[in-house]
Amino acid sequence: LKNMGGRNVQDTFTLLVQMSILMMYAIKKPVVKIGRMAGQFAKPRSSPFEKAKNQELELPSYRGDMINGPSFTVEDRTPDPERMYQAFIQSTSTINLLRTLASGGYLDLHRVHDINLRFVESTPQGNRFREFANSISSAIAFMESCGLLTDSPMLREAEFYVSHEALLLPYEEALTRIDPQTGKAYATSGHFIWLGDRTRQPEGAHVEFLRGICNPIGIKCGPSLSADDLLQLLDILNPRNEAGRITLISRVGAGKVAEHLPRMIETVRREGRDVVWSCDPMHANTETSESGFKTRNFENILSEVREFLLMHMEMGTIPGGVHFEMTGQNVTECVGGMYKVSDSDLPDRYETQCDPRLNASQSLELAFLVSEMLQKGF
Repeated sequence: LKNMGGRNVQDTFTLLVQMSILMMYAIKKPVVKIGRMAGQFAKPRSSPFEKAKNQELELPSYRGDMINGPSFTVEDRTPDPERMYQAFIQSTSTINLLRTLASGGYLDLHRVHDINLRFVESTPQGNRFREFANSISSAIAFMESCGLLTDSPMLREAEFYVSHEALLLPYEEALTRIDPQTGKAYATSGHFIWLGDRTRQPEGAHVEFLRGICNPIGIKCGPSLSADDLLQLLDILNPRNEAGRITLISRVGAGKVAEHLPRMIETVRREGRDVVWSCDPMHANTETSESGFKTRNFENILSEVREFLLMHMEMGTIPGGVHFEMTGQNVTECVGGMYKVSDSDLPDRYETQCDPRLNASQSLELAFLVSEMLQKGF
């Protein structure tokens, strides 16, 4: 919660918009911008308890600021329902800021050169983005010289949506509302919420909650997801097979896409199910560095995205999206990238209490590389 101040939100929002501009320019198609923001303050854990390094004290695991604190003390690790209210206030402030940034002219493509982060501006990625900005400005100037109107809201504003995993059900249920005109239920904690790889049991409470709401839903699809469970989830969550209702988010790890993704695609195609395919190259590529930090390797992230795109091309299906964990800040949490962040660099600016994130430079570099893959047909 303490890292979700206005500057951090604005920088991450700016970075995400930069990445979307690069992809739109490369593939000449609209890009839906969704940020895992304004609500992601809880995290699943493999074990309900963890021990201190000396193995003498065992306490509840840290489950995110919405539940307890990260410090290894009895006081901090004791769950406190007041934290849910604090998270709600923070989320409300965040979404209000995002709404202002998206609709208040901050993203006006007439001012595309201003959409750049301070510490990225002088980097190779920042310079490349400036070249894209020059091309966009020239295109707008050409349209104006032809007498075409360029004051459309599509050029001056941006549609932006927020998303998170529907993990903490008391919070999600408290923010569910019924549309008085249609009688349909919607989760108002986010626009797009997803079912995690650890909470996707067809008979579980999380699936039951998501079954009852009308938001678009994501399903994280890890290596252990069977064809039967996948079809059962689709039957429960999208019985009418509505287009746009379900996004399947594969997260299987670099080097393992060919082993797992084809059977998922074949299952969906055989049954005629309508889904969007997305790739999460972050969660199955987490590792522990020699210095003991939880990290991710840039090359593994890029590799899983490349394998995902190539597999869809091979099978004749459409890759619909990517899911990156990133920040607009200049952190050192993931290794690799153009600046070759190393194991020894991780302590310099390792700020996350949860999962390691790509920094702004790594994120832009990844956007350029993925855009080039898409432009060249993978």
